Order: sequence, then structure tokens, then C-alpha cells
Amino acid sequence: MKSKYVILASALLISVATFAQKDQIKSAEKALKGGDAQGAIAQLKDAENLIVNAKDTEQAQYYFIQGNAYLDLATKKVEESKNLSLAAESYKKLIEVEKASGKQKYSTQAATSIANIKGQLINSAIADTQSNKSAEGAKKLYEAYMLDKKDTINLYYAASTYVNAQDYDAALPMYEELKKLNYSGKGTSYSALNKASGSEDGFNTANERDLAVKLGTHEKPKTETIPSKRGEIYKNYALILVQKGRTEDAKKAIADARKANPEDSSLILSEANLYLETKDYDTYKKLVGEALQKDPNNKELIFNLGVLSANAKNAADAEKYYLKVIEIDPNYANAYLNLAALKLEAEKPIIDEMNKLGTSDKDMKRYDILKKQRENVFKSVIPYLKKANELDSNNQDVSKTLLGVYKALEMTAEAKALKAKM
Repeated sequence: MKSKYVILASALLISVATFAQKDQIKSAEKALKGGDAQGAIAQLKDAENLIVNAKDTEQAQYYFIQGNAYLDLATKKVEESKNLSLAAESYKKLIEVEKASGKQKYSTQAATSIANIKGQLINSAIADTQSNKSAEGAKKLYEAYMLDKKDTINLYYAASTYVNAQDYDAALPMYEELKKLNYSGKGTSYSALNKASGSEDGFNTANERDLAVKLGTHEKPKTETIPSKRGEIYKNYALILVQKGRTEDAKKAIADARKANPEDSSLILSEANLYLETKDYDTYKKLVGEALQKDPNNKELIFNLGVLSANAKNAADAEKYYLKVIEIDPNYANAYLNLAALKLEAEKPIIDEMNKLGTSDKDMKRYDILKKQRENVFKSVIPYLKKANELDSNNQDVSKTLLGVYKALEMTAEAKALKAKM
């Protein structure tokens, strides 16, 4: 007889707990509707231990309200990143619960909210990187990837942004994951100019873009090939391994990648860069030659070979590669800029020697010769800087360098005209 009372008491306790839990969920919903998201979260916190044993419908409602409360706080810029992540986590739990129960009341709304959160994280990450807060931006990009693992480009951007933040320990596992996925990012982009905003909008397909042009909302359609990012991924991955003293692992990783992706010429450049970093110049030169044989008119590859040659202090090869890029694409602004920078390096030894000269007749004659040489260096870069400035007028570094050259050569009229445009 006594055991029946025990069972009855237990049932009564469960019943009381269930009513309390329902009341807390209702109170949380009411608080949220009244604009008190913090109050809603506090109410739900009190029911947290009970919710695991609740009915599926109550669990779903609990996570839906919780997700909405966190999202409301994030929208109000209250610990935005943290609350966006917590909101997404709540929505994911909701979707799991409803998927298991076979009843979907909130899942569609939750999925839409997750997509919006992903967009907010990406936009917030872009704002962070523009404000030189790369580490914060990288974290948000990784969170965006965790929300939608099909959108692998966010993992790539998260890893790259951690590299910019010089947080190589955080970047390394992301590069390892990209390596495991054999991610390349190669594809085609479709864009057109938005007539109303003046911005260039991207489209998922050529048909979507062409429809927008046909409807008259957009103009100047553009189709561009997106090159493989595999080379950059393996380059950064290898350099991090080298920094950690794992040089042989780095060499093996790139060699394996090349075997798995023989058509990807960007990996040759990454392997060349690795051997340049490790001062194995013979292997570096061999790979440079191989890269050119594989794709002799790839302007990106040739430009990067120019950069690598310049870094290796091989000015003759660097100049040859930059001129080849200009021959392939006369509008490749960075080739003109790098060519000018390469030629300007000849100024330093001239200046160093001028500064060491005395005031004797012999030194003064030598000074005049060096002064003429310096002027010739400046004159030689003017065509390249002018073209770079014409192709990229918003690049202040180009404008300032060209202005400095004009002033050094006492080209007053040209300096005045350029300054008026800056």
C-alpha cells in the first residue's frame, strides 16, 4: 500500500514540474514579445534542467523562443557575435528535435533565421577586417562555415583571415580541413551592375544574371573565371609547418597535393615558394621552369613568378616576367606597379654612394654622374607608374610615388596636375 503512495507522489512531482516548465516557457514568450529578451533568457534558464524530459513540442518551442531571444539581443548589438552563435545553436537543436519527432512547426522559420545569422556573421566579419580586427573577423567566418558546411569558401576565408591576424595556430587546423576536403574554390562568377545602387551584384547562375539584365534592374553583365585557391592554401599550410619546424611535412603535403591534382598549376608555384623559403634555389629554379612549360600564357602564374624572382633578388627574371604579363594583358595594373618598384630599387645604392662622397673635385664629379644615374632611374619608371595610375586611379600609393618622382625631376607642371587629381 505504501509503494502506491510513493508512485502517486512521484507522478505528482513530475506533473508539478511539467506545469512549472510550461509556465516558464509562456513567461519567456511573453517577456520576448514585450521586448525583454534578457528576461526571456532568464526564464528559460530556470527551465533548462527540466526541458530534456519535456515533450518534443515543448522542447521545440523552448529552443525557438531561446533562439529568437538571442537573435534579438544580437540585432540590438548586445555581444553580437556571441549571441548570434547562441541563437544559431538554439535553432539547430530545434531542427534536430522536430526532425526526430516528425512534427515540423518551427523548423522552416529556424532555417531561415540560421541563413540570416550566417549573412550577419559574414557582414560583421567583413566590417571587422576593414577595421583591422582580423582575429575577430576570422572567428565569425568560421562560425558561418559551421552553420553551413556546404559553403566551404567561408572556411577558406576564415583560415586566410587568421593568417592576416598572424594567428597561425588557429589557421593550421582550418588548412588541414581544407586539405582533407581537397577544396579548390575554382569556378565561374556571374555579376552585373545594379542600376539603382551603382554596385556590382553577384548571381548564382548566368540565367539569374541575364534575367535581371532583361528586367532592366541591372546592366553590364560580366562573367569571370575564379582561379583555383589550392595553391594559396598549400602555400600557407606549408609555410606554417615550416615555421613550426616541420619542413619535411610541408614538402610532402605539397608533393602529395600535386600528385592528386596534376592539372592545378598553382600548386607548382606553391612548391616553388616553399623551396625558396627553405633556400633550396636549385629546386626552386627547376619548378619555375616547369611552371612556365605547363602554362606559358597564364598571366597570374607569370606575375607570381615575377614576384618570387623579385623576392629572390633576381631582378632580370622578375622584369622579364612582368613584361611578359603586360604583353599578355596590357591592362594588368600590378605588373606595371611591380615593374616600377623593381626599377626604383636601383636608386638605393646610388643614394648610399652619394651620401659617402666628400667635397673634393673628384667626389663632386662622381656626384654629378650619380645624380644623372638617379634621374635616369626616375625617368625609366614614369611610363609604368603613369599606366598603373591610369588603370587604378584610386591607389594612393601609386599616385604618391609618381608625385615623388615628378618632384625629384622638377617636373612642376606634371606634379601640379597629378596633385589636383588626388
